[in-house]
Amino acid sequence: MSLPPRSDRAEIRSGWGLDSIVSALSQASTDPHPHHLLSDQFYPLPSRESLGAILHGLRSVLFPRHFGDPELSAETTHYFIGNTLDKTLNLLSEQIRRELWLQHLTQGTPESAPAVLSHRASELTQAFAQALPEIKRLLDSDVNAAYLGDPAAQSISEILFCYPGITAITFHRLAHRLYQLGLPLLARITAEVSHSETGIDIHPGAAIGGSFFIDHGTGVVIGETCVIGDRVRIYQAVTLGAKSFPRDETGALIKGQARHPVIEDDVVIYAGATLLGRITVGRGSTIGGNVWLTRNVPPGSFISQAQIRSENFESGGGI
Repeated sequence: MSLPPRSDRAEIRSGWGLDSIVSALSQASTDPHPHHLLSDQFYPLPSRESLGAILHGLRSVLFPRHFGDPELSAETTHYFIGNTLDKTLNLLSEQIRRELWLQHLTQGTPESAPAVLSHRASELTQAFAQALPEIKRLLDSDVNAAYLGDPAAQSISEILFCYPGITAITFHRLAHRLYQLGLPLLARITAEVSHSETGIDIHPGAAIGGSFFIDHGTGVVIGETCVIGDRVRIYQAVTLGAKSFPRDETGALIKGQARHPVIEDDVVIYAGATLLGRITVGRGSTIGGNVWLTRNVPPGSFISQAQIRSENFESGGGI
């Protein structure tokens, strides 16, 4: 949208009495380290809109027949992937450069010269690109797990187009790689784009093994330090969260500590279950619906809501 001539803009300000409001809004900031105050030169922040476009570009590269051009042939697929990936990685490199600059301003990281930042952004973009074949391999195992694990699934195409859990894990695996590369802001933006589209909230720090299936998915929450093994299946409204938040001597939260569950291989967690704290759910266990769990579970266990109530009653904790 083009701006009106300067004279008209002055009249608009005068008519609404905006000068004091604009001044107040220009000074207000919820960021304790606003980027425009830390540098003599304005530098743009990462763009959520650009990250959304990058994510969808990457998904079309990972699944070109479904999210690229449905009329691709064997001959044109190679060209489509190469061309789309080149454009998408160029966009990603710019977003990485912006986060690197922001890290320099807020954390005092060294070597902030534009050429240095651009070179580092290119290195990180290349490292991200090198991970795409492994991400594709993991996603293929996730799609297959969904097909094998849901009797309602009629085809792989249905799963890719219609299952929010597959969209969420696709975006998570991309976000997790950004997180591993030391780009936490881009990773979190990526996770929130996914959250907005699917209703599934996975922190990019969560480490998730292959053949992972989220059935239905709405309301699932997976915390930052979760570790999830292979062939795990979870249902809607499951929470893998923290039980408490340790603080230092000043009362400030201590960040980065492991505080979320470890889910070993071949575990099933049914709808509405809440698992809190750094507990371990042993391999091959099943956690029933609506269970509230804050203790370790041995391998091969079956934990039901009725069992938890009985244990509480026998220990004198009531029901």
